[in-house]
Amino acid sequence: MPIESMGRILAIDYGQKRVGVAATDELQITSNGIDTVRTVDIWQFLEDFLKDYDVDAIVVGEPKDMMNQPSDASRFIEPFVKKLVKKYPRLKVERFDERFTSKMAFDAMIEGGLSKKKRQNKALVDKVSATLLLQSYLSSKEIRK
Repeated sequence: MPIESMGRILAIDYGQKRVGVAATDELQITSNGIDTVRTVDIWQFLEDFLKDYDVDAIVVGEPKDMMNQPSDASRFIEPFVKKLVKKYPRLKVERFDERFTSKMAFDAMIEGGLSKKKRQNKALVDKVSATLLLQSYLSSKEIRK
């Protein structure tokens, strides 16, 4: 009996200059870094991606401080999320705590043996952060089942 595929889940690590993007496979099992795009180009990127792939949901990182309150970054992420929900009403948009994803991304890059020069590549850090955000989201979904 064949396994029925679902739509992918897309993760967005939204920043003022760049946006890290990751997506699951069709079975929503693995998280894969897709790209890092300039923030000004995210809407065109989404348009193209959603044309090419079936997507069930978009997870957007929710920045919080150590007291579990919205961090300063929330002020530019919230307008993006509102526009995302309005522009793509058929898609489920979920927020997920992104605390520590940049630090985890940096640590993962060290463990992976990336040179100091490559670890300073902010675009790579953003893509890895989006991948970790999505993997954390998938793990939390498994735990909730």
